Amino acid sequence: MSTPTYTITPEAYYKLFFHAAKHPHKPVNGLLLGTQSSPTPGGAVVISDAVPLLHHWTSLSPMMEIGLDLATQYADEVGLRVVGYYQACERVDETALAPVGEKVASKIKAKFADAVAFVIDGEKFGSGEAALLPYTAISTSTSWRPTPSSHAAFTPGSEFQLSAPGIPEEAARLVREQHLQHAFGDFDDHLEDVTIDWLRNRACLP
Repeated sequence: MSTPTYTITPEAYYKLFFHAAKHPHKPVNGLLLGTQSSPTPGGAVVISDAVPLLHHWTSLSPMMEIGLDLATQYADEVGLRVVGYYQACERVDETALAPVGEKVASKIKAKFADAVAFVIDGEKFGSGEAALLPYTAISTSTSWRPTPSSHAAFTPGSEFQLSAPGIPEEAARLVREQHLQHAFGDFDDHLEDVTIDWLRNRACLP
């Protein structure tokens, strides 16, 4: 079986970047939506959107389960699939996929074989580099490990790419100059203010 490739579009990268930028000292997480070029595993995956879940979480809570269900329904409505998971940790130097992240990612993988998880790299966050560390499941187990590769993620030859090279720099600029992260809301925010459109987040897009 061929190894899938993953391409992240600006909209997806901006949203996960804004989520982490809005809550820099809290763990944040969300889902990645996209499409696959073939109906069977191994096809190219395009990650075209991100749906932010929570910024108050330590376990797979009922609220997270509800958010997962609503985001999955939304993906179906717009013709996309839930293809992955992302998280940022509280500490800048922490890049491990949390146990709850493994559980969520495994739930996704049960329905999408080529599911991927990304941990936001706090030390690269805000630089011109893609601040994402990819994780994939080990065989059919529920254990996830950094994706082995002969090329670093988001460098030439890697199976992980951005659809345009300047996306990380532009995301940092939009936060620094336009403060678009403050127009961004996740499911936690929606529970406190139902007018926040956490599924689409159109207000934060340039």
